[in-house]
Amino acid sequence: KKGVPVFVMLPLDTVSMGGGSLNRPRAMAASLAALKTAGVEGVMVDAWWGLVEKDGPSMYNWEGYDELIKMVEKVGLKLQVVMSFHQCGGNVGDSCSIPLPAWVLEEMNKNPDLMYTDGSGRRNPEYVSLGCDSLPVLRGRTPIQVYSDYMTSFRERFREYLGNVIAEVQVGMGPCGELRYPSYPEANGTWAFPGIGEFQCYDKYMKASLAAAAEAIGKNEWGRGGPHDSGHYKQYPEETGFFRREGTWNSEYGRFFLEWYSNMLLDHGEKILAAAEKIFRGTGVKLSGKVAGIHWHYKTRSHAAELTAGYYNTRNRDGYLPVAKMMAKHGVVFNFTCMEMRDGEQPEAAGSSPESLVRQVKMATKRAEAELAGENALERYDGSAYSQVINTSRSETGSRLSAFTYLRMNRRLFEADNWRNLVEFVRAMSEGREQERLPESDRTGTDLYIGFLKQ
Repeated sequence: KKGVPVFVMLPLDTVSMGGGSLNRPRAMAASLAALKTAGVEGVMVDAWWGLVEKDGPSMYNWEGYDELIKMVEKVGLKLQVVMSFHQCGGNVGDSCSIPLPAWVLEEMNKNPDLMYTDGSGRRNPEYVSLGCDSLPVLRGRTPIQVYSDYMTSFRERFREYLGNVIAEVQVGMGPCGELRYPSYPEANGTWAFPGIGEFQCYDKYMKASLAAAAEAIGKNEWGRGGPHDSGHYKQYPEETGFFRREGTWNSEYGRFFLEWYSNMLLDHGEKILAAAEKIFRGTGVKLSGKVAGIHWHYKTRSHAAELTAGYYNTRNRDGYLPVAKMMAKHGVVFNFTCMEMRDGEQPEAAGSSPESLVRQVKMATKRAEAELAGENALERYDGSAYSQVINTSRSETGSRLSAFTYLRMNRRLFEADNWRNLVEFVRAMSEGREQERLPESDRTGTDLYIGFLKQ
């Protein structure tokens, strides 16, 4: 079938803060029924670590998710579940706050080096630093063990739904669930678009790894920390010695550092996905991993914003091919954002090219023989964003999309014009054709549901 199935992301706070039940179950049931009539394949939900394992190590509460899965099954939809090992809050579009489990935050308080840290010592509690992946720093378990135990608990609890109702498990590997460093944190105005961000390699574990890597090639002086001239969060590449056109990024030292920094991220992804692949093998569920669409400063030589996030992608190096190969090796779908963006919508000064970035990722996944799926990065309800996704989902260049997840279900989505656009988009995607205007009301009776939801 040539069409692309469309999933819709559920609200971030679908499951209540207690973790034991659904927020607004009646509205949710009505919304799911409406989505079903629109021809949507399924929905996506975050299974927050901060809700499920909040009562203590290895004490899991899946009740709210159990309720949702049964509701989704009853309506006849499929479900994508995200293993969300990051905090909710402090990023674009975050409408609620779900920190990491309290017992994890306690460990972070005792040992702040469990947090990603920048050059000026700022700590970030969004996600446990990958520097300590293999150390028993979480009450006797390593972070990788903790993530594995969590996924195993999920598999055991929902075994009967895996591969039928639960079609996909997306494995969180960093902030926002993405395989990246938290190089552009929005909280407290630390970073603002289109800043280059900062390297996050200053916790003691990352520093030790860097020192060892430098020593291994007999360049001890290279192991004393990240580049000293890489600027600050809100700067532009040309304002720094490291990222400017003829900057240090392209020197022997720059290449050493960027290779180490990006390899640490790849190894982190590799460890988590290898564990996930073992855990879900034979269940019939698809695995996916998410990569951030960092499109600003893409037109410069150094691609500064991508580098600080851990993607070693420059004018003369493809940073997405190694990621795609790593995912392909474990049979994991490469999920990429910013599928709806056009170059013309971006401010000139940002050096943005989301369209070139998406093209590059499509080529990389094709070369690596990895499956590619997409999401939109920002909430959009307009025809122009939808038609951009439809164009992007085709396979003229590189991979075609195997699925698309639309961000996000909320009240606005059910307003008449927005809803009509969604119905039309889903139909065009499923038939793999150009978008045409739909008649004002359609035979499937979707308008009835909109009216029903408004009450």
